[in-house]
Order: sequence, then C-alpha cells, then structure tokens
Amino acid sequence: MRTSTRNAPRTNAPRTNGSRANAPGTSRRPRPAGPARRGRRHPHDDAPDTSRQFERLAALPEGPERARLRDEVVRAWLPMAERLARTYGDRGESQEDLAQVAALGLVKAVRGFDPARGCAFESYAVPTIVGEVRRHFRDHLWGVHVPRRTQELRNRVRAAHRALDHRVDDRPPGVDALAEASGLTPAEVRDGMAALDSYRPLSLDAELGRGGDGTFTLADTIGAADAGYERVTRREAVRPKLRQLPERERQILYLRFYRELTQREIGERLGLSQMHVSRLLNRVCERIHDEVEADGRVPSHS
Repeated sequence: MRTSTRNAPRTNAPRTNGSRANAPGTSRRPRPAGPARRGRRHPHDDAPDTSRQFERLAALPEGPERARLRDEVVRAWLPMAERLARTYGDRGESQEDLAQVAALGLVKAVRGFDPARGCAFESYAVPTIVGEVRRHFRDHLWGVHVPRRTQELRNRVRAAHRALDHRVDDRPPGVDALAEASGLTPAEVRDGMAALDSYRPLSLDAELGRGGDGTFTLADTIGAADAGYERVTRREAVRPKLRQLPERERQILYLRFYRELTQREIGERLGLSQMHVSRLLNRVCERIHDEVEADGRVPSHS
C-alpha cells in the first residue's frame, strides 16, 4: 500500500511565522477567520442570514426605517415559521390559522431578539414560535377544560403511538405497548387516549350511524329528564298535607282530581253550589301549595 504525506491527516499544530504550510499538490484556500463565517449552514435549512439586518435594527431608533427593516426580517424568516406550524397540522386546527399564529410568534421573536447576547436568532425564535402555537392550542382550541396532567398524558401517548406506528405489521399499538413505550401505566394511557381528540367537543348533530328508522345522531343517544321523578317528589310532599285537611275538603279534592267530576257534579253530590265548590278548591290548593313551598321539599319549575 502506497503511503504519502499528501494524504496524511491535518493537525491543529500551531503555525510558525504566521504562514500556512500547505501539503504539496494542494490548492485549498484558507478559511475565513472569525465566528460569523459566510456560507455557514444553519441548523435550520430554511434559516436565512439576517445578522446584518439585526445589527442595523439594534442601532436604529423607532421609526419608519426600523419598521421597514423589521418587516424585511420577518418576511425572510416566514418559511421557517410556516414549517414549524406544519408540525402541528394533525391536531384539528386549520393550517392557515396555525401559520398565522406562527407568524405572530415570529414577529414577537424579531421584536425581542437582542443580537448583543451572542446567540443565533433561530435559537431564540424557534422556542418563541412553538410556544405561541402551543399557547394557541391551550387557550383557544380546548372545547372543555382538560387538566394539565391529562394534556401531558395525551402528548406522551401520541408520541409513543407515532414511534410504534412505524412497525412492520399494520396493527395499531395496544394499551400495553403504549404503556411500555411511554413509561406510563395502562390507566394513564387510557386517559391520554381519551384526550387525543378532545380539543373540540363533538357536535350533537354528528351522525353516529344508521338504525332502523334511518340515520341517528349523537343527540338521539342522550336521555332527557323524566318528568315522572318530579311528579313523585311533589306527590310525596303533598301527601302529609292532604291528611291534615278536613273530611269535606279531602272529599272535594278526591272527586275533582281522582274521579274527574265537574264542579257542578261535585256541588250536586255534596249539596253545595258550584261557586262554593270553586272557592273551596282554590283555597285548599293555594294553602297546600304555600305550605309545601315553605317546607322547601318541592323542586321549583325550570
């Protein structure tokens, strides 16, 4: 095997006399010195080089020129903001709205960035944009209140599901597999799975399937309040008050509401006028109503 110093690895030995000792036959040009090397690849492929614009922004006072330069920087970084927004596109929100939220986070990042701190803009902008998108989900998309712990379980279950979804077989991962991959208990996995699609509640008009009478919706599966329960409550509240009535008044109530006789028929049977029967009925019903309401035992009408 032929060896040559031409292919020997380069070392970081200190140079003498300020000159560069190139290996024979090489034509490499010296790399520019300094930390801000032109043409350096950013950690994000769509990250432009706006270091000069930020230096000018830091030196300019508030005014039209500063606003114009700030808008120029925002437009340059919009592709990265839109890319970050697309990573949240499978959570039930439209891509257009997410892009607007990410753009708002980018504007905040441009306004708050200080190049004097010595860090790259993307290291400051990415957390700002992502935080704005997450805040949008937290404040505007949860249709019902979900505890923070449940939201955390949801994120861990979703991450585990994505990791296991690339398996060879097409079977969806089960609860035990998700629990092992996420480090959660099966009960916590079930809670997280229940919150996966809970950003917005399902409409009561959502169709669930077809039955014997046609399509049925979610509203068809929800029970209604049974008036019979309230009727039983009122009957039990009235019962002791009826026992305290004089015999004639109890008989009038019985004939009117159980036998369903008219006031004239009741008057003929008891030897009373129809007007007298009417006054007795109204007086007894009002007294019983007031006594029961005073006891607080009867639910009020909605």
